[in-house]
Amino acid sequence: MSNDIRFIEKYTDSLWLEKGLSDNTIVSYARDLRQLDKYLAQRGLSIAFAESGDLMSFLADRSQAGVKASSLARYLSSIKGFYKYMVRENYLAANPASLIDAPKQGRPLPKSLTESDVEALLAAPNVGTGIGLRDRAMLELLYACGLRVSELVNLDMSQLNLSAGVVKVFGKGSKERLVPIGEVAQNWLQKYIKQARPQLLKVAASGVLFPSNRGQHMTRQTFWHRIKQHGLTAGIQKPLSPHVLRHAFATHLLNHGADLRVIQMLLGHSDLSTTQIYTHVATQRLQNLHSQHHPRG
Repeated sequence: MSNDIRFIEKYTDSLWLEKGLSDNTIVSYARDLRQLDKYLAQRGLSIAFAESGDLMSFLADRSQAGVKASSLARYLSSIKGFYKYMVRENYLAANPASLIDAPKQGRPLPKSLTESDVEALLAAPNVGTGIGLRDRAMLELLYACGLRVSELVNLDMSQLNLSAGVVKVFGKGSKERLVPIGEVAQNWLQKYIKQARPQLLKVAASGVLFPSNRGQHMTRQTFWHRIKQHGLTAGIQKPLSPHVLRHAFATHLLNHGADLRVIQMLLGHSDLSTTQIYTHVATQRLQNLHSQHHPRG
């Protein structure tokens, strides 16, 4: 193993230990840095001794390959963090990425579903089967609580309190939050836990809430595939993913009068500015308020 790869591994280990970042984030940072290392090695350069121009050349190469501005910004974040670590640990005297600016990027509006779209999607699974009942419970919980897909698939029974009507969620950076579960979702969860979950478990003592066919936590990719299939069944033509259902949760709450700070807490956003994007897509509420209260409405 090259010294450059060891530096990358030491850096990603430090992220896990010091910042408590999610596994997915750390894997993304490591992948970015390995791509940089490969790019430099092909040119006879070393990531440990790269100069600012080398790094800018790599970013330009990524841009020409069609990488979006948001992904370029993540590449730069990975690179800056890595070299900041290298300076801190006295492997380097200066950070070659310190003066590189992030690419400007527009803030895309989140894609959302109408309430009728969501109703159709929730009704798509065949609840006459154990797998279908599991999927219905997962979709209901995802929409009722606005969970991230990683939060949903990694849930254990110990995090669910149906008598209190809440689920304990461990979000980004292992931050814990309690999210209320609506009555409809509670009913589907109770039915699923009683009728389908025992059939899907391979180990009776397992605490996994939503087991895969192997009786283990489902992967994010598997659930993404499941939701796409149910979208086809429901006849939904819009791009569909678990994150789109999370956006629908927030948008529909705002449409029905929920406070933005409440939505922030439910979503687990650390910064209100992240949540404020939903004010741009929740036009229904604004139109209703205008028609009710404006003299020319």
